[in-house]
Amino acid sequence: MAKVQDYDMPDDLYYHKEHCWARVESPDCVRVGLNDFAQAQAGDITYIDLPFEGDEAVQNETCGKMQSSKWIGKLIAPVSGEITEVNLELENQATLVNEDPYGKGWILAIKPTKLDEELKGLCKGDAAVAWLEAEIVRVEKEKTEGKDYAKD
Repeated sequence: MAKVQDYDMPDDLYYHKEHCWARVESPDCVRVGLNDFAQAQAGDITYIDLPFEGDEAVQNETCGKMQSSKWIGKLIAPVSGEITEVNLELENQATLVNEDPYGKGWILAIKPTKLDEELKGLCKGDAAVAWLEAEIVRVEKEKTEGKDYAKD
């Protein structure tokens, strides 16, 4: 597992620029969640608006919404396909996203339609580490200029 500052980045995941992760569990199942950096910036997640099983997800489009006391954000689909499962435990315990973002805090699963093609638009490994390092610098700069990541 890679570590960027205080943030975990499991090596087996693909990362989307909008701070979600994708774990390819099989050709028919990609599990999706919010990355460690984003959950830390958001603070305790208090509510997640989950999509419905059977809904279609489109890569780079909103497929869910999350809220904390200081932030309202969108979950962006890392791949396109049918949503086959949602983590219903989050309805009663949304802070699972904070407590275990890469495990019990997963948000949904997608049966992908263009997996090989769409994975090329995500980062993994060293590219993901470099992306997160740059993202941390960007967010810190915005904070010093008076913009707050959690409110954007």
